Amino acid sequence: MKDEAVIRSPDTERKERIPPGQRLTDNWPVLHLGTVPPTDASGWTLTISGLVDKERHLSHEEFMSLPRVKIFSDIHCVTTWSRLNNLWEGVSTGAIRQLTTILPEAQFVIIHSTGGFTTNLALSDFFEPDVLLAIKHNEEVLTPEHGYPVRLVVPRLYFWKSAKWVVGIEFAAEDKPGFWESRGYHNHGDPWQEERYSR
Repeated sequence: MKDEAVIRSPDTERKERIPPGQRLTDNWPVLHLGTVPPTDASGWTLTISGLVDKERHLSHEEFMSLPRVKIFSDIHCVTTWSRLNNLWEGVSTGAIRQLTTILPEAQFVIIHSTGGFTTNLALSDFFEPDVLLAIKHNEEVLTPEHGYPVRLVVPRLYFWKSAKWVVGIEFAAEDKPGFWESRGYHNHGDPWQEERYSR
């Protein structure tokens, strides 16, 4: 990965890249609750809401016209598998920041996905330079099973935080535990600290 246009997630620079309790896999397991939702991108909309000066609604065409980044990262699932050397392409969360003015009291981000799924992030985690709304993985368009048309990728947290089928980004003053977080998963999810489940 010598290409200067590719942003390397800092964890890929670690001498030991497999966090405690994880095992390496070359596969990319498909894990989600329920069935894969309909994936007609022409009807997809991304809503940016909450503590912003103006709510935004982006069509798929508008989203695809935003500047792209490529991120090289590892991913770690709470179910104990890790997959190294993933290349993502999509829109950085930094580009999302440019689309509206986030009000000063916003401290958290609630990600909304098709079917009512949510996950929560601190604002600081959401705007890390290696976080993006991905449309491709290893140069291929995401499959529906892996989150097409758009999934969040947060490389430095357990992979349930990388929500599939994203349709909304809500900025909030108070934290709102998401689907898995309200069912016993850790609120933050750092794999290097083994923040798998709430204590």
